[in-house]
Amino acid sequence: MSDPLVPPLDADDHVEGPAGAPLELVMFGDFQCPFCTAAQPILRRVRDRLGLELRFAFRQFPLRSLHPDAERAAQASEAAAAQGAFWPMHDALYGLRGRLGIDDVVAASARIGLDAGRMRAELEAGTHAAAVQADVESGIASGVTGTPTFFTGGIRHTGGFDAQSLTAGLESR
Repeated sequence: MSDPLVPPLDADDHVEGPAGAPLELVMFGDFQCPFCTAAQPILRRVRDRLGLELRFAFRQFPLRSLHPDAERAAQASEAAAAQGAFWPMHDALYGLRGRLGIDDVVAASARIGLDAGRMRAELEAGTHAAAVQADVESGIASGVTGTPTFFTGGIRHTGGFDAQSLTAGLESR
């Protein structure tokens, strides 16, 4: 049996979809990871296909030793969440395709209508580092060793991350 998601989703998670949805997909991701970036259109297909049947969540897992800007990007998404815009920033960060210097990230936040000055100040202060670390610790406790890692129905998905494999993993739980 695969590893369970520890802890289960709760009110602190970044979730799209209804709370009572019968299917649950969680991604541990790194905004600088090319495989996570490649997974985005696949996830969009899965999410569009399953619609209101799916609850999708994202947890941070920056691979700090491999991706030097991943921590900044993770904190930027948390800073955006504090401004009510996690998902638009999530999409904007993946849209940068790994170009995640502070000026790139702050400019992306401005393009989606966030307070760029606040974004820069919170990044420089490390305001959201603890939130990122909490997700990293969740990933470690859940057996995550790389990105992307998916959980379907609260259990680590061990198949591929193509749309068919993810959908089959969701529907088998």
